[in-house]
Amino acid sequence: MTKLMIEDRCILNGTVEISCAKNAILPIIAAALLTEEKCTLKDVPALDDVEVMEAVVRSTGAHAVREGQNQLIIQAESITDYEATYELIRKMRASFLIMGPMLARVGKVRISLPGGCAIGTRPIDLHLKGFSTMGANITLGHGYIEAYAERLKGDSVYLDFPSVGATENIMMAACLAEGLTVIENAAEEPEIVDLASFLNKMGGNVKGAGTDTIRIEGVKALKGTTHTAIPDRIEAGTFMIAAAATGGDVTLQSVVPEHLKPVTAKLKEMGAEITESEKSIRVRANERLNPIDIKTMPYPGFPTDMQSQMMTAMCVAKGTSIATETVFENRFMHINELKLMGAKIKVDGRSAIIEGCEKLSGARVKATDLRAGAALAIAGLCAEGATEISDVYHIDRGYITIEKKLQKLGAPIKRIEE
Repeated sequence: MTKLMIEDRCILNGTVEISCAKNAILPIIAAALLTEEKCTLKDVPALDDVEVMEAVVRSTGAHAVREGQNQLIIQAESITDYEATYELIRKMRASFLIMGPMLARVGKVRISLPGGCAIGTRPIDLHLKGFSTMGANITLGHGYIEAYAERLKGDSVYLDFPSVGATENIMMAACLAEGLTVIENAAEEPEIVDLASFLNKMGGNVKGAGTDTIRIEGVKALKGTTHTAIPDRIEAGTFMIAAAATGGDVTLQSVVPEHLKPVTAKLKEMGAEITESEKSIRVRANERLNPIDIKTMPYPGFPTDMQSQMMTAMCVAKGTSIATETVFENRFMHINELKLMGAKIKVDGRSAIIEGCEKLSGARVKATDLRAGAALAIAGLCAEGATEISDVYHIDRGYITIEKKLQKLGAPIKRIEE
């Protein structure tokens, strides 16, 4: 069993390099199945979730090989298997993103119902609605989804909710569909824009990514290309909050400040000093933070993936804060763990009322999901005494050796293998 041990509270200082975005690279790996030519992806983070997606791609008969420093070569010259097995798909919900490329490229796919973090139902009905609208025949049974289409046909798809995954899946499928596909009420996240950039480099015709209406004119074939994904705005936001919560002074390198506006705005409201340049952000907090209210919303609102980390900062702020979760119904599982560390939190439906305290207390806690694990790491940095975090595999899904990056900032943290 792997654990993270944080010896005592600390003040973070220094510079940290932000990795490429996991949530950007996963759909891009899936999109490489759309062409028989070679795709080269650079600066691919060595994360558990990325390794799962590589394995899913290889299970179709495609080649996916690591070369050099974080470079991934994918070539789906021929697809020999149309089934994505339960053993792989259950490990990560994003594996479902191969459905659109497979359906568009070879006209059929059989895929297990997806797994992943237990933070909510995250239904796939919007994905299936889009494929069905484009002419796919879909059947469900015995834990699997089967889809068939001789060739998808462009159509207008309205999403009842601006789902990131559904937007990405339908957008990829539409690139090889016949005619024009219009996705209305589309997700607007930066990762959508990055995927569109990759698809257009492949010869696709995607317009409007980053707005609520995306238009995709289908083409007969796509080509190989080379691409580097955008920086990880969630990793960046996590380190920004950690710097502010510990009263530190941290500069983040390799970021896109525009992608972090919701987090930046709230940290400024809490009293942190934020300095931005073209590719870096400096966060300084000399005094105890002010209380704030947040409400998670689809981009460009406050991201649900930052809610638990921000709640930790609220726990050590000097007053009462409120966090309202509107995206995932089970994203308060970290609260009981924070309470073990002395946090004063009451839950009322989808809102949490947090009464700030001067410091937390070290305790043995468990990462209940990816972002909850990051929140507990921040809590340990703000806690008097030792904090031990178990189920670290959740954290490893989205952060590359988080302890090493925190050590460079002066954190008394280490990884323990038992």
